[in-house]
Amino acid sequence: MSRIGKKPVVLEKGVEVKVDGRVVSVKGPKGQLTQKIPEGVGVDIKGEELYVTKVEEGKLAKKANAFQALTRSLIDNMVLGVCKGFEKRLEIIGVGYRSALEGRDLKLSLGYSHPVIFPLPDGIDIEIEKLTQIAIKGIDKQLVGAVAAKIRSFRPPEPYKGKGIRYVGEQVRRKVGKTK
Repeated sequence: MSRIGKKPVVLEKGVEVKVDGRVVSVKGPKGQLTQKIPEGVGVDIKGEELYVTKVEEGKLAKKANAFQALTRSLIDNMVLGVCKGFEKRLEIIGVGYRSALEGRDLKLSLGYSHPVIFPLPDGIDIEIEKLTQIAIKGIDKQLVGAVAAKIRSFRPPEPYKGKGIRYVGEQVRRKVGKTK
């Protein structure tokens, strides 16, 4: 029995949900998102709550619990995204490491012989608070996380000096260097 899948998704004011076959569309003040739902689950809207139901028989019955919980979580993230949005923060640590925004491109100086240019995908906004602080914002939780992981992958934090790009609050395990 899926405990997460049974919980209703509370629709906030100003959020519109449409179910068209296997596609769920959520429209809110910040934008619109769509998601294709897997077979074996259905979506019912009752007033200001949305319920995800599962199919009890057939070849997908065994996976129905997981699909139900997955679908409920995806729809809940869509509702939160179009209402409030999501944000990931990165910090750049290292001498001479910095970031700059040039139009829709993020320019990173990370100690390489050339700057790293990262074109921003649609639906993502970036704010540079300091030269070494980046805030990634958007309504799609999956896309915000993927962009943050891609930017972090250009120079992940290394364990000896701790230089690199890391999430704000991330703990990097430091290693002891060689001794003479």
